Amino acid sequence: MSITTTVPLPDVRAVVTDTTVELSVLGNPETITASTSAELRTKIMSRVVKLASGLGTDVRLEVHDHAGQWHLVASPDGHLREDEPLPLTEEEPAPVAQKIESPSLPAEQLSPHLSEPTAAAAATAAVSPLHDASTAEASETAEVSGEELPTRKAARASFIIDERREPAATNGWRGLLARTTGLQVPASVLERERRRHVQTVSQHWPGPRKISVVNGKGGVGKTLTTAMLTAVFARHGGAGVLAWDNNDTRGTLGWRTEKGPHDATVQDLLPDTVKLLSPSAQISDLARFVHHQTSDKYDVLRSNPELLATKQRITQDDFDALHEVAAKYFRLVFFDSGNDESAPRWLRMIDHTDQLVVATTALGESAESGALLLEALSERDEHSAALARNAVVVVLQSERNSTLSDAKRVAGGFTGLARIAVTIPFDRALHGGALRYDAVRPATRAAWLSAGAAVADGL
Repeated sequence: MSITTTVPLPDVRAVVTDTTVELSVLGNPETITASTSAELRTKIMSRVVKLASGLGTDVRLEVHDHAGQWHLVASPDGHLREDEPLPLTEEEPAPVAQKIESPSLPAEQLSPHLSEPTAAAAATAAVSPLHDASTAEASETAEVSGEELPTRKAARASFIIDERREPAATNGWRGLLARTTGLQVPASVLERERRRHVQTVSQHWPGPRKISVVNGKGGVGKTLTTAMLTAVFARHGGAGVLAWDNNDTRGTLGWRTEKGPHDATVQDLLPDTVKLLSPSAQISDLARFVHHQTSDKYDVLRSNPELLATKQRITQDDFDALHEVAAKYFRLVFFDSGNDESAPRWLRMIDHTDQLVVATTALGESAESGALLLEALSERDEHSAALARNAVVVVLQSERNSTLSDAKRVAGGFTGLARIAVTIPFDRALHGGALRYDAVRPATRAAWLSAGAAVADGL
């Protein structure tokens, strides 16, 4: 009796960290680096295909990255396939059509029902435009002669077929497999979640929506949260998004965003509010007052960090006039609020807010300040209490030596105070200098997109 044995395939193990991968090729260590994750995946596959070609046999590739674990097989002719079947995407079962049978009645019981129409049937005949005198007369004649009435035509099926098929994977190893094989490889759970987030932040709402980023403590990330969230909505949803530095104590949004061809601030806009609200005013007239972000596609209304607070006070009436202009020309307005929760402009901002965002670091002092603010708003009035209940808390892992688990622990502490809390991983690009969405790592962009979706869910 002969025994058949299966010879294991040569294997390559890859552990991916950002743009570096540690390979174990037939047990021998190798390191590959690249400038982007897509380039890194291409280099890994080139190495494995080259090995398969040299050995003249299939090579199994096991990949470990932030998205999970993948098992692929490269053949000597350069083809790529997945070693294990891909999980099918979950689909809702098609509704089962149910035929409703009429109750069976003896003939002697059925006749009275035909000869004496119900009140509901009479009412229907009275109001239906399709039921006229000639129709009624024909019906009566048919009953007397014993002829059968023609049955109503069956509903015609529409020629328009709504086929909404989930697109194939485009990201990660599944995306690489889809591109190289032409197969309809289903997207991963992470990619489908990202698509949902993109769709959520891309929508447009009827009427302007205002989002306030708040925390009474300084240095907790209000400005960078404003800039990143504004960029998310402008990049995916299109124009008409404003970031407004509503701060009379040296707001720095203007320092950390792109400057236009002028030095205008909110103080320069205030005298022109009446003109901008006139019927003859055009949106291009705003260009001399706001600073357009060429990469992130939103506009910034700056405060003046070089003036003392006493020289740039804005009353509630002033704020209302500025708000009218913003609401006329922008579909979304993000307020980078100041630290003075008693200032008239801060309180009036809350009155106009549709969605509250509490920005905090993972440090106890900033988180406690945010929690106290939510509790205070819950007691201010009905509108403020509703904002607090529906608030989104953004917890920043602001220190490199801290961990994301610290931020998640702080986020969990807001349970019962806010609707949802999201965490943002540490990213060097967010600490100092210009705030640009493209400058942060892909994992950080994904976190901000998730935060944006949480905000949009409340609008």
